[in-house]
Amino acid sequence: MLKSLWKRASQLKSAVGDFSERRRLAPLYSPDPRNLDADQHIEAAVAWIKRAQDYGGDRGVSFGVRFGGNFQASYPETTGYICRTFVELYERTGDAELLDRAIEMGLWEVDVQMADGAVTAGRITFPPSPAVFNTGMVILGWNALIRTTGDHRFEHSCRLAADWLVSMQEPDGNWIRGNSMFAAPGATVYNVKAAWGLCEAGFILGNRGYIEAAVRNAEFCLSKQEANGWFRDCCLSDPARPLLHTTAYAMAGLLEIGKLTGRKDCIQAARRAADSEILAMGQDGFIAGRQDQTFAGTVDWCCLTGSAQTSAVFGELYLLTGEAKYLEAAGRVNRYLMARHDIRNPDPRLRGGLAGSWPTWGDYGRFMVLNWAAKFLIDALSLEQAIYRKAESAQLVG
Repeated sequence: MLKSLWKRASQLKSAVGDFSERRRLAPLYSPDPRNLDADQHIEAAVAWIKRAQDYGGDRGVSFGVRFGGNFQASYPETTGYICRTFVELYERTGDAELLDRAIEMGLWEVDVQMADGAVTAGRITFPPSPAVFNTGMVILGWNALIRTTGDHRFEHSCRLAADWLVSMQEPDGNWIRGNSMFAAPGATVYNVKAAWGLCEAGFILGNRGYIEAAVRNAEFCLSKQEANGWFRDCCLSDPARPLLHTTAYAMAGLLEIGKLTGRKDCIQAARRAADSEILAMGQDGFIAGRQDQTFAGTVDWCCLTGSAQTSAVFGELYLLTGEAKYLEAAGRVNRYLMARHDIRNPDPRLRGGLAGSWPTWGDYGRFMVLNWAAKFLIDALSLEQAIYRKAESAQLVG
């Protein structure tokens, strides 16, 4: 009896605390749902990332900001793929500042790389601990810099990191050793996105072994996919109800490895999952932040990060297939995202940053703007813009 009363009292205390936190923090992030100007949203997100990079002075990009707080320490994993986004933006716009900033990010990654070649898990203030996924994400950034600048400093670090990934791999292509201490053991199928970085490095650096190792991991990922596209063992914390965030990592990794190697089975696997996400998506572009094995939502909040990632997958599939459903789906998700992206906030630490969840008290990045959320929003919106601009240009030429 006493135990039951204690449990009820604890639940009531938790509910009161949750209500108080919502009441205090939720109003601090207030998007304008009427502003769907993609240029303004991209500009604001880029400006936020610049502020996040400038805050710490170490050339890395801050992990993010909790509502009412300040920029947190730099985060090696996501600085790596933000670096790639800035290189791609430079290539589209010619804005040299973006390339300069990407180079600074890449050099910081060189400086903080572990002696064995790995990239550490967590923020830079945490004790160093190697992480397969994080290493692959930084390789993606270095790949972009090598391709664009030819700087040999990035080549050396990229080889070290790629060699470490290969040394950690199991014969079946899985990575069991070297996974992040923050990830659920045995549920890291999303590492296939790290395999994409390894695969691309193989082509850029002329190392066939990297490509073969990446393909082995892609084949392992394929063995974990159900007929409807759902991935088993693909979540940071709850494999039975994976985050859209990690499902999208798996889709992107398979898709890009398929494109690089010509493996149509990898591309088809990404399509299976993407097609199920389209069926699961609401008319307003909402996709549940966690889904069960039927792709049914198990939570009432959206993982904005995962939605932006999924939009980019839709856009890439449109470019590959020409099927209008993918472009329409990307546009629907992007409108949902822009309506929940606060670009008018008076606080520069929040303005242009993208919250982890919507509502902002959802379980992913609760009451925070995250650097990788802003990065994936830029990717999604920029890709949709590029598709439409290419179509307009073709019409003008025609």
